[in-house]
Amino acid sequence: MSTSSMEATTILPILKKKLAFLSGGKDRRSGLILTIPLCTEQTSMEELSATLDYLLGIPSDKCKARGFTVIVDGRKSQWNVVKTVVLMLQNVIPAEVSLVCVVKPDEFWDKKVTHFCFWKEKDRLGFEVILVSANKLTRYIEPCQLTEEFGGSLLYDHVDWVNKRLVFEKFTKESTSLLDELAVINENEKSNQPDKDRPPDCNALPSFDPETVLQTGHELLSELQQRRFNGSEGGGGGGGGTAWSPMDDELLAQPQVMKLLDSLREEYTKYQEVCRQRSKRSQLEEIQTKVMQVVNWLEGPGTEQLRAQWGIGDSMRAAQALQQKHEEIESQHSEWFAVYVELNQQIAALLSAGDEEDLMELKALQQQLSDVCYRQASQLESRQNVLQSAHEFHGTAQDLSQQLDGLLGMLCADVAPADGAAIQQTLKHLEEKLKSVDGALQGLKEKGQVLLDQMSNQASWSYGKEVPMENKENVDHIHSVMEDMQLRKQRCEDMVDVRRLKMLQMVQLFKCEEDASQAVEWLGELLDALLKTHLRLGDDSQETKVLLEKHKKFVDVAQSTYDYGRQLLQATVVLCQSLRCTTRSSGDTLPRLNRVWKQFSVTSEERVHRLEMASSFHIAAEKLLKESPEQAELMLDLESCEEVVALGKSLLDRLTVPVIFPDGSEHFFGSPGDMASSAESIREKMKLVEEKRFQLEEAEQLQEEEEALETGSQES
Repeated sequence: MSTSSMEATTILPILKKKLAFLSGGKDRRSGLILTIPLCTEQTSMEELSATLDYLLGIPSDKCKARGFTVIVDGRKSQWNVVKTVVLMLQNVIPAEVSLVCVVKPDEFWDKKVTHFCFWKEKDRLGFEVILVSANKLTRYIEPCQLTEEFGGSLLYDHVDWVNKRLVFEKFTKESTSLLDELAVINENEKSNQPDKDRPPDCNALPSFDPETVLQTGHELLSELQQRRFNGSEGGGGGGGGTAWSPMDDELLAQPQVMKLLDSLREEYTKYQEVCRQRSKRSQLEEIQTKVMQVVNWLEGPGTEQLRAQWGIGDSMRAAQALQQKHEEIESQHSEWFAVYVELNQQIAALLSAGDEEDLMELKALQQQLSDVCYRQASQLESRQNVLQSAHEFHGTAQDLSQQLDGLLGMLCADVAPADGAAIQQTLKHLEEKLKSVDGALQGLKEKGQVLLDQMSNQASWSYGKEVPMENKENVDHIHSVMEDMQLRKQRCEDMVDVRRLKMLQMVQLFKCEEDASQAVEWLGELLDALLKTHLRLGDDSQETKVLLEKHKKFVDVAQSTYDYGRQLLQATVVLCQSLRCTTRSSGDTLPRLNRVWKQFSVTSEERVHRLEMASSFHIAAEKLLKESPEQAELMLDLESCEEVVALGKSLLDRLTVPVIFPDGSEHFFGSPGDMASSAESIREKMKLVEEKRFQLEEAEQLQEEEEALETGSQES
């Protein structure tokens, strides 16, 4: 298979002039028809020679061996030009030319050609030359093999042919070069296995894009096959509407294109595998590089950042500042963790579609990456937990401190409650405060222990490094805070105990004062009852005796009430001394108690005196009224009657006299009506005694009269 040694691009301007062309038509011996269309303008023999050199380089040797039929179209040219061209053919293509058909003008040259007979020159020229008119050309060549200008039906578009020729040569040149390059690349790739310590140029790329070259070749082949098909179908009519009639396979180089495409596909398939291996290697190397970047940063700067972070602060604000710093560290880590996630996905994709030899390396990379990332994430979380616990610990400590300050403020304030209920309320409030403090302290201890445990865990991943002094200070600080709060709480508890005792004493003091006032009131009520309701003197001696007994009991109750009040007031004095209430005393309670007691005593004595007088009266009257008078004791009985009457009058007089209290005020037992009612029985008995006396007086008078009579009779 032959290709022209000359490239179309080098003589493209000359080729475009269409000084000669191969239409694809064939003579009866299957030789190719070469057409030289001379024109009225002067033809450059050099350009024609170059065109012929190019065209004759296209057909294969086998095709050339059949010989060419050359059509020299001289209808628009001068005879001498035609002659020069024919002679030139002798030098350019003598061996291949079998017949030269010179197409003459219809009426021109007839006389001149006789001067030069080409047939005589056949032996010298090496080919036969015939002079023929255009309409006679079909005697030598079939009409379907002739182009339109010679009355044939063969379609030929020179511009299209030149363009396709350029495409073919470009494809041939590029594909041949590409084949050589791919072969070298593929061979190098084999010799460089395994892929360790490869030379730097091993990843060389071909000069042309294989896909583009293959695409060009396929399009060219498709065009060639289409033209051939149209040609076989269209015959003499120019089938398929194409502007270029079919040519011989060898002329159109269809087999050459097919062979090149086959070779190119084969090498390109190998090259694609090479590229796949390269890509896989490159991916592996890239992943390995990225993995090491992540690992080196996390184990280097990332770990150093965390190792330097041990503080927990000494307050909520300090802990918050440390949390903000930690968030910045987490933010930096997040960028690397994002790379880790992406790498993990890439490795997973490679593992699912990877080759056996890569699996172990990929899995090892994945394991290394995961171990480092999870360890670092765990450390970040551990540090975050420490800071969160520290924040909560400081917050609880702050709250507890404020609670203790509040409790201490309450305990240091003077206690001046209005009454026992207020004290009880204050005590309850204190107890609640103390309980709240106790709960907060317990919470602080629990949070402190959690923080200590977490800090111990943080120390465990310090990679064998000695735990820094800062951490020891943190531990000491936590213990110190808890101990300080415990001591403050204990002091408050002790003060609460003292305050509780003091308040209970105050409650007792208030109670004593209240009960003492109550005793005064009770005594006043007893006095009031004595004056208003203890009025009866009894209808007889027996009833009066009963009233005296009742009064004695009544006085005992009053005495007990007075003694109780005195004891309570004595207790208040003792409590005031204990509480150091120098400004506080029992007030007017003691004078009131003593005043009421004296009033009661005076009234009671008067009541006893009246009851005793009534008793004496009743006993004497009852004795007098019961006895039958004897003559001998009439005088005595009369005296007794007078004494009883006198006693009764004295008693009645006594009932009208008021009781004089120590302050000089006068008080009566009941109303005058009440007194009259109570004295009624006395008056009744006095009447009986008066009647008795009257009887006694009469008896005495009779006795005297009898004695006088006796004396008179004796004297007489």
